Amino acid sequence: MVKGRPVRSRIRQNVVEILYYLGEGYGYQIAKMYNEIFPTVTQRSVYYHLRKGISTKEIEMQKVEQEKGEFSWGNIVEKKYYVLGRNAEPKGEKRVKEFLSRWKR
Repeated sequence: MVKGRPVRSRIRQNVVEILYYLGEGYGYQIAKMYNEIFPTVTQRSVYYHLRKGISTKEIEMQKVEQEKGEFSWGNIVEKKYYVLGRNAEPKGEKRVKEFLSRWKR
């Protein structure tokens, strides 16, 4: 029997499904969509699975942009954009497709 945590994760698979239909997205955007489509998880958990997905090559970081504005923590925010990696295996979840078709309108 293998010890430790399983390599596969339902949360990470759901994030892969979102990125499959979205194309690219940043962490906060993905977390907000996740909680509207699937059972609620913490934003911290989504960020963890984005980082873990990078190490398993299911997710890749495409770019990092800095955006200026008036935020509670300062005037600059750093957005990390993610796309699917080479090991991603999206299943084509219908809930995600339907949500994004309504969201893009």
